[in-house]
Amino acid sequence: MTVIALAGCSGAPGVTTTALALLLTWPIEPSRRMILAECDPDGGAVLHGLLQGTLGDRYGLRNLSVAARKGELKDAFWRQLVDLSSEDGKQESPRDRLLLPGVTDPAQTAGLGPVWEPLADMFHGIDALPTNGHDVLIDLGRSGAFGPSVVLAQRADALIVVVRNTLRCLQAAQARIEALEERVGNIGLIVIDEGPYPAGEVQRVLRVPVVATLPYAPKEARVLSDGAEQPRHFARSAWMKAARTASTVLLQRAMLRKARLAPRTAGPGGEQVAYAR
Repeated sequence: MTVIALAGCSGAPGVTTTALALLLTWPIEPSRRMILAECDPDGGAVLHGLLQGTLGDRYGLRNLSVAARKGELKDAFWRQLVDLSSEDGKQESPRDRLLLPGVTDPAQTAGLGPVWEPLADMFHGIDALPTNGHDVLIDLGRSGAFGPSVVLAQRADALIVVVRNTLRCLQAAQARIEALEERVGNIGLIVIDEGPYPAGEVQRVLRVPVVATLPYAPKEARVLSDGAEQPRHFARSAWMKAARTASTVLLQRAMLRKARLAPRTAGPGGEQVAYAR
């Protein structure tokens, strides 16, 4: 399994929309599932964006705070997930792309203090549960990689910052990425290609690697950000194709890091052999 956290900066880079595109294009092996957890302290966007308020606020992160205080978070977690598998355009849904909606009001974040640490533990122990294997995406929004929820970024296999390649967004991202390098490390970038600066220039200025680039496609993005009507051939659009490529690259990046950090044990001939966690 892999756990990847996504964060942003000021300038509305589109973290949640990017996270949804990755969720719907993630390369899922048979018998595995993918979970997107909205852990943005400023409030989630999917319930009233993509899902247009059809589910109310019956599901989500807020409901886990009471369960965490009772030591019942693991059982409660699965009841709060929403199936988004049908949003990928397939007629037959395998129920393998799941969403944990975020809080609907930023004021609710104050009560989430007991949730972050056990939630981080759960994400990393999720494959030990009597369920299918899972990968996890964590949407931290613009401020979730700081403050009490930073543990989710620190425990992730990779932290990916979403930026637009405009001067305004890159200027806002510079100080934030420097702070994240000190607190978290292992940062990569997803660039939304709205501005004039190529990926190499973005990488040089921010001094962290560009992992993937997504085209600036507001019409397609509004399908996921606001529940707009899907344009024809949405699933085969350049934007979704780029998201599919980014998903594969992110998965490979996280798995390589896990392999490098895996404890090593002596092999039959005494040589050091890494084993997967």
